[in-house]
Amino acid sequence: MKKKVDLTNASWAKSEMSNGGDNCLEVAFVDGVVALRDSVDVGDPDAPVLIVSRKDYELFTMSVRAGQQNLLP
Repeated sequence: MKKKVDLTNASWAKSEMSNGGDNCLEVAFVDGVVALRDSVDVGDPDAPVLIVSRKDYELFTMSVRAGQQNLLP
């Protein structure tokens, strides 16, 4: 998805299962899209951020919850 998204005020969240660690995927719902980043990159303004549509994110997470085997290692 090619969309310029301002992440300045993004509210990032990570799984409650992360136990507060910094080796997690973080997610932010911003401007109608979903931003994903590695929690080790917090504070790095040049770190990569993946932007996906909300629909794509919903389909992906629904497939993982349903146990779609080809989405898991």
